[in-house]
Formats: sequence, structure tokens, C-alpha cells
Amino acid sequence: MTDTYEPPIPDYRIDGFAPATEALKQDFFAVTLSDDMFVPLAEHHSDDGYDSYLLFHDQAATWGVSGTAEYVAFHLTRDMGKRAFTFDYERAPVVPLAQNWLVRRGCPPDATMLDRNHGPRPADALTSRLEDLLRTNPDGRYEVLDHYTDTPGSLDIATEVRTLVRDSHPDSAPSSAEAADAWAMDRSAPLPLPPGSESSAVHRAHAARARTRSALAGSASLAVPPAPVTAPRSAAHCAPCSGRGAR
Repeated sequence: MTDTYEPPIPDYRIDGFAPATEALKQDFFAVTLSDDMFVPLAEHHSDDGYDSYLLFHDQAATWGVSGTAEYVAFHLTRDMGKRAFTFDYERAPVVPLAQNWLVRRGCPPDATMLDRNHGPRPADALTSRLEDLLRTNPDGRYEVLDHYTDTPGSLDIATEVRTLVRDSHPDSAPSSAEAADAWAMDRSAPLPLPPGSESSAVHRAHAARARTRSALAGSASLAVPPAPVTAPRSAAHCAPCSGRGAR
């Protein structure tokens, strides 16, 4: 008889705590309704017990709305006196964006790194470089304009994630969301080279595109910027970009 693998149960650490408001109670129920399909990738609980930071892969996203992001980041805050908690959450198309969201809310960067037994890993140096740029993104430098997760529902075909971002760095060369979108949808040309080349042609090819394949994963230095995107693409191509919880 073969044992069936079951992922660990999410450790929210809210036993003995109640949602701070009725609306938040309903939000938390809705977000965690299918958390038996959440695979924990990283977690951190502050020593004082006030904050918890959690990162999951939501396996149920495969059967949800087309294009839905598969990674879910949680930040829970507890009021020890009132024995109440609040929470916020974000869906992200790739792991580095979820990690960045957690860090910007106070999670130690090292605590967001993936468990060695779970989560995707970069397949090449370019992907690793792009992920580092997104993971260490300071002060919302990279604004996510659009994303789409293409999940075929078969283990024989890889999931593909397209993420379109705008880079607010003042040294970024001008480009357009339409050009970036065209490259992402076609990709008959080679994947753009890593940021750092002095060639303007290479900068145009970057087109602020942080593309991560599902076979990839997902320092503070961000001295070399990729090119920016200056306008969002047509709404006709947009998928649901994020889910945000109550505070």
C-alpha cells in the first residue's frame, strides 16, 4: 500500500484568538476555505507572538478562475490583550513577488526563503537574476501591471506564468507595455538577456519583462535596472491580478 502525501496543515497560530471584526471573520473564512490545498513554502512567527508571515502554493488555483495566481502570502497580526487577530493577504504570480510583499510588511528576508523540499527553483542564471530583482524590490519600484498563470492541468505540460511590470527607476530606458506584451505572447525571439548590458537594443528587449517559467522559482543591491514599462496593456488581456484581504 502506497502512502498518500499530505502537505502540512497551515500554522496560523490563532487558537484562542477571534477575528477582530465580523467582516474580517467572513474574509478569513473565504480566503482559507480551501486551505487544505495550501502547500506551506515558508513561514515566520515573531518572537513576541504579534505577527506571523506565511507563504503558500495554492494547488486549488488550477481549478479556479483562468489565469489566477497560485502563490498566497499571509500576514497575521494579533492583539494579545483582546485575543483578537487581523490579517492581510496577497496573491502573487511568482514566488519573489510574494516574498517581497511579506518583507515589506516586516518579515525578515531570510525567513521568506523556500523550504528546500517545496517550491520551484530557478532553472538558469537569468531566471535567478530576475527573481532577485523582484524579491529585493524596494518601495514598490516594480509595479505589477498584469499577470497570467497558464496551468494546463497536466503533469506532462509545464505551467507558464507571464508577469508584466513597470520599473520606476529614473535610469530605466523608455519602452511600452504593448511591446512587452507582444514579446510575451509570441516569444519567437530569444529570452531577453539579464539587466546590465549597455546596449540600447538589449534594453529595449528587456521591456521591463520579468518572465518566470513554472519550472523556475522562485543582496539588497539593485544598482542595474531593467527597462521600464510606461503604460498598462489592454484590459482585454488582463487576468485577475491579486486578492487582498481585510485588515
